[in-house]
This record gives sequence, structure tokens and C-alpha cells, in this order.
Amino acid sequence: MSLANQNIEHLIALCKQKNQLAQFEIYNRYCKAMYNVAYRIVKDEHFAQDVMQEGFLKAFTKINDYKQEVLFGAWLKRIIVNYSIDFYKKNNRITYDDFEKNVFKIEDSSENITDNLDFKNLKVAQILDAMNSLKENYRMVLTLFFIEGYDQEEISEILNISYANCRTTLSRAKESLRHKLTEI
Repeated sequence: MSLANQNIEHLIALCKQKNQLAQFEIYNRYCKAMYNVAYRIVKDEHFAQDVMQEGFLKAFTKINDYKQEVLFGAWLKRIIVNYSIDFYKKNNRITYDDFEKNVFKIEDSSENITDNLDFKNLKVAQILDAMNSLKENYRMVLTLFFIEGYDQEEISEILNISYANCRTTLSRAKESLRHKLTEI
């Protein structure tokens, strides 16, 4: 029996019965996207592959916890993102500034820096390179916000930081990115 034409709900039901062919079919459908998610966070091809594999293993062992409240791909992506961030934190000692304990003055210049930029001529690769050159906590927040599509509340949960700290970090990360893009 070929599982290639089966819908995802049927495959999930088979996975709950520990059907390895169904697990393999789900893996084949989602592995490229989940690899890309992991790679954007861990920034290493081999580690991203490992993280993706471990994420799939965790998803298949926790498949009975999937209640179909969200799309399966979103549920799986959340597992991969969380596993990727945990891996990255463990191996890179990422630190987050506690902006609630520090007071910063943000200068508001009369000239808006974005008025002078021609963002239409920037290439995606240039923007990603600029993001990757930022501080690690800025890169992580921008990746989760712009690329993975999480909102600030979800990011604060994922990174285990306060909502205010997330907002401040995101704001500063955007400003840092704008500054880097002006140099291009």
C-alpha cells in the first residue's frame, strides 16, 4: 500500500499506531522545511541535520499528544524550533540582556534613517548576511519574528524572556539591522 497519496490526518492516525511507513512518509514530506528551520537557528549544516532528526524522533514519540488544534506542520515546526534553540543555547551560551534592569535613552533623530534607503534593491542574501552579522540574541529574535513568523508573545515564551524584554530586543535588533543595511 502506497502512503504517498494519503492525507496527513490518515498518516497521523497510522503514526499513532506506530506505523513506520507512515512515519517515513511524514518525514519525507516535512524534512526539507524542518531542516531549513533548524539551519536558520543553529547555523551549521550538520548540527541542523542532527537537530531535525532529533526533532522528528521527539515528534513521533509525542504524536499522541497532537490534538489537531493547529496544523500538523505548525506543531512539528514548534518542536523543531524549540529543539533548535535548546541545542543552540547549550552549545553557544547565548545571553540575553535584561533590559528591565537597565535604563537606556533612545535618541530620536529628526531624519528617519529608512527614508534614505532603497530596500527594493536589496537582495534576500544581503539581508540574511546582515542579520547573521548581528549579535546572537538579535539574530535569534529577528529570525523567529521575520522568517519563522512568530509574534512577540510567542518569541518571549520560546526564549523564556519577559514580553517587555522581547519587545525591546526586537526593537533594537530591527534598528541594528537597519543600520547594517545602510552600510550595504
